[in-house]
Amino acid sequence: MSTSIPEKMKCILIKDGKGPASNLYMGEEQIPKLEAGQVLVKVKAFGLNRMDILQREGKYPLPPQASKTIMGVEFSGEIVQTSDGELKSYNGEQWKEGDEVFGLAYGGAYAEYIAISSKMIIRKPSTLSWVEAAGIPENWMTAFQALFLEGGFKKGENVLVHAGASGVGVAANQLAGPFPPSVLVIMRSLILLKAVAFGADKVFTTAGTKDKVDFLNKLSGGKIHPINYKEQNFEEEVKKIDEKGVDLVIDFEKSLFAPLLFKRLTIKGTTLRSRSPEYQGELLGRFEKEALPMLAGDNASMKVSIHEVFPWDKIQDAHEEMEANKNSGKIVLEIK
Repeated sequence: MSTSIPEKMKCILIKDGKGPASNLYMGEEQIPKLEAGQVLVKVKAFGLNRMDILQREGKYPLPPQASKTIMGVEFSGEIVQTSDGELKSYNGEQWKEGDEVFGLAYGGAYAEYIAISSKMIIRKPSTLSWVEAAGIPENWMTAFQALFLEGGFKKGENVLVHAGASGVGVAANQLAGPFPPSVLVIMRSLILLKAVAFGADKVFTTAGTKDKVDFLNKLSGGKIHPINYKEQNFEEEVKKIDEKGVDLVIDFEKSLFAPLLFKRLTIKGTTLRSRSPEYQGELLGRFEKEALPMLAGDNASMKVSIHEVFPWDKIQDAHEEMEANKNSGKIVLEIK
């Protein structure tokens, strides 16, 4: 082992186990011990998600693999220690100390170090910053899963994305949207050519403030149709643009207020955190091949939209920012 690993690490903990944002504090715990098939990552940045707020409040049922004390389900960082056993990504890449990665976790990312399955990380492209990479896993995997694995999204369909200015909404809007021909030239995945890169016919998305509508217009260059649901009737606005309505609704905040747009309605519910490591590893692997080049390649057509970067000792401020619904894009915390 070439890197010196301390016995303890700094981490964000919750006073009394749950409570308001003011209960979050910088504490200390033992460095997690590696199990077979895991690597130890020194965390550079981690993303904030709505589930973190629910977990902090004691309202989120944790999967059995999750840390009971440390929150956080996405991160970027450097591998500093490896365990015994096979240490390959889902796509077969062999991991070693010094590799720069990002990935999904069941919990534990609000810390200096995290032990993680080698299947639940992918290599960080050099064109992405630590902050950008930390803002990808949960939001972009959730959007990818909802659109293509669960939603069965097809070329030419109309899509409605609720909570369009949230981190996951921003990802879904871009994944569903049309892409320029230059991107298609560099893609070789048959699945990608059938699904992601062709894009929707029209993408409608909802937001609750004028600032967020303006943000979505700027993000898409006018290629999607944002609707202020507090001032406009979204069903009427959709019908003004396309009388047929929408084929697929992606609702990340359980609004479920779009049934009148359908003649036939099928509702599916899904969460990513409760899925097995194998499922999450496969999802990461597919995303790496089919979508990551459009985020980090030479001809990238999508971007990780960062609302604000907080130093991790300002974790209370970050949680309060999200609770107040101020963010348009991703909130990320940086460890320095």
